[in-house]
This record gives sequence, C-alpha cells and structure tokens, in this order.
Amino acid sequence: MEIRIAHTVGERLPGFALGVIRYAGVSLADSPKLLRGRINLFVESLRIERDAAAITEIDGVREWRSAFKKLGIDPSRYRPSSEALIRRLLAGNPFFWINSGVDVNNFLSIYYALPYGLYDADKLTGPITCRLGGAEDRYDALNGRDVHMQGKLLLADQHGPFGSPIVDSVRTSVTPSARELLQVIFFHEALSPEKRQEILGSSARMFTEINGGEAVQTEQVPSLV
Repeated sequence: MEIRIAHTVGERLPGFALGVIRYAGVSLADSPKLLRGRINLFVESLRIERDAAAITEIDGVREWRSAFKKLGIDPSRYRPSSEALIRRLLAGNPFFWINSGVDVNNFLSIYYALPYGLYDADKLTGPITCRLGGAEDRYDALNGRDVHMQGKLLLADQHGPFGSPIVDSVRTSVTPSARELLQVIFFHEALSPEKRQEILGSSARMFTEINGGEAVQTEQVPSLV
C-alpha cells in the first residue's frame, strides 16, 4: 500500500516524515498485567518529573506545537494527540485501556511524545496520502465528534480522510478482531533519519512482543518538496 506526503505539506514542513509499520498476523486482547504495570510505572514517573505547566518543555510536544503553527493550525485549540494524552495523564486522569494493540500504540505515543496512529489495514483501500484537509473533509472521530478537517494535517485513502496527528476516525478503528494493522508515526522536523529509524525499530519490537505477528514492512516516508 503506497503512502506519500503531499507537496503542499512538504513545502511548509520540509523535514517532516512519516514512520510506517505494517503488521501481519497479530492477536489482540486485553493488555497483559506486565504491560499494564510497565505503562503505569512510566505514567507515575512522568507525573513525578513533570507538571502540566512544564509540558511544552518536552521536546516532542514543543516541536509538534511549532509544526502546527507552520501549518496554520492553532495548537492550543487542536492539540497533537500525543500532547493531549500527556496532558490528560499529568492532570491525574487514568490511562485509557482499550486493547493490547491500541494500548501499546498510546504508550509509545506518550513515551516518545509523538503522534501515533494505528489502523485496521483491512478497512483501508488504495494509496494513502498525507495532506492538508479541504472543506469537504470530515469524519466521525474516536472522541465521539464529527470533526471537520479543513486546513488540518490528515491521512486519506480512496474513501477519504481517516486519521490525523490530532484524532483518528471510527472507520479504521482497531478492534480485537483485527489481524492486519498499519501503524503511522508522525515525525517532526527535528528528528534525524537515524533517530527515526531507531524509533521505528523499537516500536515494531515492542508491538510484536505484546501482540504477536510480525512487522512485515518498516519504512520512512520523507516529505516531497
């Protein structure tokens, strides 16, 4: 499945890239106690080290807020999903437990302070483009809202938009019955190709250690300028 970044995005964010991992034969269920313990421990350490006032000092949060501004998106109104997760946890709210695939994905997002998307590959059709939304782009989101994506960074297949670094759609949501998955990491401009590859490798290893299957393809998709 081809994935590309539109020229209009690359012109504003020339160092932007996507990390793409395709998984096959995964087995999703409730997260095991070992994973829950690891995530809870990390959340507690995050709360000890940080407070809500200092969240913008986190590298990934700072860089993605800057990227949103370059794209003309107000980061205080539309937060990157990673920042929204971190803010929620620092406010004392519990970690959302969905299933072992989504839980690992959300953990990686707060660990690296990067927006991560996880999608059921069987619900996707044709080539995927990362672009800025138009007036007609909207979808039912996982937050229960009908979101309008005009001017916002998004992922779209032949059926239209389905994901973004802000919030993903219900259409491509991952349930325990999913076996083929697509994971997309939104890399900000400050990350070197070497660091991006390191994150891709560690993400794929952790995901398959918990969920089985295999990472059948791992790649970096750079901006087109």
